Amino acid sequence: MTNGLTPEQAELAQAVRRFAEGELTNGALQRAHTRDYPWDVAARLSDMGMLGITIREEDGGVGGSLMDAVITIQELAMVCPKSADVVQAGNFGPIRTFAEFATPAQKARWLPDLLTGKKLISLGMSEPDAGSAVTELKTTARKDGDDYLLNGAKVFSTHSPHADLFLIYVRFGPGTGGIGSVLVERGTPGFTIGQPAPFMSGEEWCPLYFSDCRIPADNVLLGEGGFKKQIAGFNVERIGNAARALALGRHAYEVARRHVTMRSQFGRPLCEFQGLQWQFAEMIVKLEAAQMLLYRAARDGDENGLPCAFNTAVAKLACNEAGFEVANAAMQAMGAYGYSTESLVEYCVKRTRGWQIAGGSTEMLKNRIAEHVFERRFSQRPA
Repeated sequence: MTNGLTPEQAELAQAVRRFAEGELTNGALQRAHTRDYPWDVAARLSDMGMLGITIREEDGGVGGSLMDAVITIQELAMVCPKSADVVQAGNFGPIRTFAEFATPAQKARWLPDLLTGKKLISLGMSEPDAGSAVTELKTTARKDGDDYLLNGAKVFSTHSPHADLFLIYVRFGPGTGGIGSVLVERGTPGFTIGQPAPFMSGEEWCPLYFSDCRIPADNVLLGEGGFKKQIAGFNVERIGNAARALALGRHAYEVARRHVTMRSQFGRPLCEFQGLQWQFAEMIVKLEAAQMLLYRAARDGDENGLPCAFNTAVAKLACNEAGFEVANAAMQAMGAYGYSTESLVEYCVKRTRGWQIAGGSTEMLKNRIAEHVFERRFSQRPA
């Protein structure tokens, strides 16, 4: 093992870094600051086998491991952070849930374009009144003959301005057992995509509205009773979230490390000031500790099919906090250079801050970890 990687994994990391430095260095800053989806990058990454890493070969994927996908995200992010988002979209989140539970007909219909980077899938989970308490969702799917009629609304859906396919959490019946999911294509009658709204990072999302939106029964992904399967698959998404958060923190760290080594003030390099030395020592400890927890969660998923909720929560919490704290400290060390949009460091700060909310807030993760510690459930609802 080298830095927690096997020789084969270390070789993969080197190969991805060489590709990124040769193909993605130019334009990395511009990609980070545009709201457009980098379709050209998606096509190149698909050609290199970096989309569908975690998806079975018989489904058109690469048949690789979660560790392979984590390594790919991290190495790409060290050169072009925006390109790491493409790998996330092609391996984690809704595409992984889709590939895990879709019927052969559903896979044949949509997976080829998703895996070649021609189309995107977006997740519709959060609602105006159901965020962390996702089981309180109100979007319904009512049987109507051979079809289902959808009614409700979704918010904060990643890639919703650009997606062609939407994996929507819906309520078929009462209670948690009544929750499942359906697939809705852009342009379906009764499905309206609202105007884009920006996050602090510049990334955009669109509200999704369903008004007697009719879909065939063939578009049901997981029917009643499917909620637990969906949430188990969501743990994989959290691995991707954690990988990007940590990778962008490390990107900012490396940019700042080079800066304080080369820039001089008061007649000597910044790195010779003890205050900054201690700051960078603390930064690297946070990064390395979070890295080991991320690898543990990914390996657990590879060995058991899906990562366990505890290991995933610990890894995401550690990576979210380390990524943001390190990126923020890197920006401070660089002063105005780090705060400027001429550097990717300020972009890393904004993106890592968002991942402390997305995919399960750090507060919800702490609740989940505490339940494991005390071996009991702590209901967040009033008695």
